Amino acid sequence: MKAWLRALVASLALAASLPAAATGLSDPARLDGLPEAVARGAFPKTSAVLIVSEGSLVYEHYFGAGGSDVLDDTRSAMKSVTSLAVGLAISEGAIASVKASAFSYLSDLAPFAHDTPAKEAITIQDLLTMSSALDCNDDDRASPGLEDNMHARQNWTRWAVDLPTLSGYQRDSAGLGPWRYCTAGAFLLGQIVQRATKTPVDRYIDAKILSPLGITRRTWPYSPTGEAMTGGGLRLTARDAANLAWMLADGGRWQGRQVVPSAWVDAALAVRRPAYPGLDYGYLFWGRKFTTACGDVYGWYMAGNGGNAIVILKDLRATVVVARTNFNAKGMHDQTKALLETYVLPALMCRTGGT
Repeated sequence: MKAWLRALVASLALAASLPAAATGLSDPARLDGLPEAVARGAFPKTSAVLIVSEGSLVYEHYFGAGGSDVLDDTRSAMKSVTSLAVGLAISEGAIASVKASAFSYLSDLAPFAHDTPAKEAITIQDLLTMSSALDCNDDDRASPGLEDNMHARQNWTRWAVDLPTLSGYQRDSAGLGPWRYCTAGAFLLGQIVQRATKTPVDRYIDAKILSPLGITRRTWPYSPTGEAMTGGGLRLTARDAANLAWMLADGGRWQGRQVVPSAWVDAALAVRRPAYPGLDYGYLFWGRKFTTACGDVYGWYMAGNGGNAIVILKDLRATVVVARTNFNAKGMHDQTKALLETYVLPALMCRTGGT
């Protein structure tokens, strides 16, 4: 693309995005050292850092191959978009509730292999919280449900519905099983939305979530048989990811329009399971405490391989996008947390009562 055309595309994207502001940071000088820290390798392969405060874009910096017109590969960060699609399908009555049987929406694929009572009892909520009975654990190379096993197949839905269930699976007092990171479950949720709404899930998300936010440039990954991958991989620009994050911080609203029901945003951004040490899990969203100049602040975020993070700080009325491509590197997420706590969060304004 010629330079003048790239500039035009970038300017149009900004016009459809959040308004820019020169204020909104209490100590913008805290960000001055970030470019040098990235350059010396403290946060390898960081491509973008954007900050939104009170609905205005107050900081935007690109590094290396990053840019305002780049469609970032944020990997599993986009699982959270699948959660929003589920919430919309429930609000429209296409899916009965989070307690509905997940496999009842996949009946066109019956009979299922390993069709145990535990599989029949899997609910939408089980998949949203990564606590289903499916024998699926992306942290275990020996797991039958390992995501890499899915990519080797032609039809991902067939593979996912035929996964075995865990022996001895039990629910706790909250009615949920043990937490295990399972991309296959998020993928199945997309297929459930597709069947429930009778609309290809990528088109449903485009129409119901992305288009209302002014997001027109995106790329979806697909299986060899054309199934949209809703377990991650949707590519957006950093500015459009910032639009998405601010919509959530504002209770599902965007420019006066309720895009996602506020009740679903509250439900999705609520602790459902303990995940890794120091991390909680909602409905395909991560939660944790961040250290800030305002004290410890609880934040929700969309996280992906490489150290990607799209952070929602409701109490500070702020959101942050960190795009990185440090894929499969040890400590990548700890690096992003350090970037946030050392440079970004100290620059934000403290607010009382989330206002």
